[in-house]
Amino acid sequence: MTVEPIVPDVAPVPAAGAEDASRFGEILNGLGAVFSRAERSENAFASGSGTLIEAVYERAQADVALSVASAAAQRAAQALQTVLSMQV
Repeated sequence: MTVEPIVPDVAPVPAAGAEDASRFGEILNGLGAVFSRAERSENAFASGSGTLIEAVYERAQADVALSVASAAAQRAAQALQTVLSMQV
């Protein structure tokens, strides 16, 4: 009897490892940097050394980043809930 190995139609996906965890940390650090820039711009405007345009622009960027992160977290939670509610 001859046994042929099964060859998948698509390339195998590498297992999640330390790179994914470090990438997630980089994303969180980037979000923190956006919020820090917004706070610095607002403080600079309040002290008179910055412009209103810079403060508003940085705050708008922080608001968009927060909205995207919130939507991503909500989708991830929804996906996890869907997986956990599956009957096996």
